[in-house]
Amino acid sequence: MKKISHRVELTTAEIANLWTQYINDSLSICILTHSIENAKDKDMIEVLKFALKLAESHIVKITSFFNQENFPIPKGFSLEEDVNLNAPSLFTDTYILAYMHVMTLLGLTGYAGAVATSSREDQLDYFIKCNNETMQLHKRIVTVMLNKGLYSKTSRINRPNQVDFVDDQSYLAGWFGKKRPLSVIEISGMSFNMKKDVAKTVLELGFAQVCQTKEIQKYFERGKKVCLNHFTTFNNILTKEDLSSPKTWVSEVTNSTVSPFSDKLMLYHIVTLVSAAVGYYGAGLAVSQRRDIAVEYARFMAEVGLYAEDGCELLIKHGWLEQPPLADNRENLANKK
Repeated sequence: MKKISHRVELTTAEIANLWTQYINDSLSICILTHSIENAKDKDMIEVLKFALKLAESHIVKITSFFNQENFPIPKGFSLEEDVNLNAPSLFTDTYILAYMHVMTLLGLTGYAGAVATSSREDQLDYFIKCNNETMQLHKRIVTVMLNKGLYSKTSRINRPNQVDFVDDQSYLAGWFGKKRPLSVIEISGMSFNMKKDVAKTVLELGFAQVCQTKEIQKYFERGKKVCLNHFTTFNNILTKEDLSSPKTWVSEVTNSTVSPFSDKLMLYHIVTLVSAAVGYYGAGLAVSQRRDIAVEYARFMAEVGLYAEDGCELLIKHGWLEQPPLADNRENLANKK
C-alpha cells in the first residue's frame, strides 16, 4: 500500500479519542495503584499490575501524539493530588475484580468506537493495539473470576428444536395480556446492564462512606438508590421468567472511613459511568422487542440522564470539570478585530 507523503492532521474524532482516553487512563492509574497497594489475592494482583502497565503505556503514547501536534496535554488525575496511598482498602478484592471486569467491558466498547472513528494510520494502529490488549486483559479477568467462582454467567435456556418465525403482533406485547418469554437478546442486554448497575451501586456506596463534601455525599447516596431501583426492576422481570440474575457485591465495601481518593476523582468517575449508562440503556432498548421492557429502558435513560447532568453541575461548581478541546468561536474572533 502506498504511504501518504504529506502530513495529516488529527481529526476532531481522533483528538476526542485521545483526550478521553488520557483522562480515563489517568483516573485508572490512581485506582489501580491504590488497589495494588492493598490487594491480598496473588492472582488479582497480577491482573491489576497488567492493567496498570497498559494504562501507563497509554499515557506515554498519547503524550507523544499530543507533543507531535503541539497540543496541550490534559491535566487529568495524578497520584500526588488524587490518591491517598496510606488509606486502607475501601473495597474487598472480590469487588475490585468484579469492578475491573465491568471497566474492561466499557473499555472494549470505547476502543471499538475509537477504531471506527479514526482514519490516520498511526491512530488506527494504536487503537487496534489498545483493543487487542484490552481483550487480553478481559480474558485474564474472566479466567480468574471463573477459577474463583465469582463470574456471573447469564441465564441458560434449553435448546430450541427448530427455527421459528414471528407470525403474530402479540410478539411485541408486554403491557396487557399474556407476555411471550424473553428472547436471548433481551436476557443478554438486561444482564449486561445489571452488572454495570451493580458496579456503580457499590462504588457509590463506598464513595458516600468516605466523601468529604456533604452535597457530593448526598449525590452518591441518590445514585445508589437509582441504580438499586434499576437493578431491582430488571431482577423482577427475570425472576418472573424463572431466570437468574447477576451477583450483587453490596457487601464487599469495607468499614473504612478514610478516603483513598479525592472527591474530584470519585465524583468524576461516577458522572462518566452514569453518562455511559445512558448509551448502554439505549442499546438495550434498541434490541428489546417487548414493549414493557422498552418502556423501562426509556424511563431509566431519563433518570440517569438527569442524574448525570446534576453531577456535571457539581463538577463545574467545584472547578473540577476539565474542558475538552473546543472548536473556534467565529463570532468572538470576528468581534476581536
